[in-house]
Amino acid sequence: MNLPSFIWLWQIAAWSMGCSLLAYVMLAVTGGWLFNRRTLKRSRPRWLRPLHYSIGIVLVTFVLVLLAIGLVGTLGYYGSLGHSPHLIVGLLVVTLVLISATSATQIGRRPWARSLHLAANGLLFLGFIAVTFTGWTVVQKYLP
Repeated sequence: MNLPSFIWLWQIAAWSMGCSLLAYVMLAVTGGWLFNRRTLKRSRPRWLRPLHYSIGIVLVTFVLVLLAIGLVGTLGYYGSLGHSPHLIVGLLVVTLVLISATSATQIGRRPWARSLHLAANGLLFLGFIAVTFTGWTVVQKYLP
């Protein structure tokens, strides 16, 4: 099959991944600030929680864009999925991001949600490391 070059798709994926990692770091910083203020029983800036939520929404958006690009690009290039461990690791990262986002909306109402949110984000750190390394091997297959 004579397909067009998918390099533009991988460029969008690379930028989305970089922005996802940046958003994750920013969430860790703002989340740490929220945690610090909470444990010290000090007031926090009124803008901090909305900023944390907004960055979280951005992360969810970028991760879903990455999922779509990965599926479309792989199907377009190979005609099927499952050519590397990157698919499984990527789906794990998407799942962890969605668990984290969903649990974040429940923190005020359900006491267990904060623990789930923090646990998902801790595992997400490992997931991002794994998806970065497996993604690098995938990118090498597509480069001329």
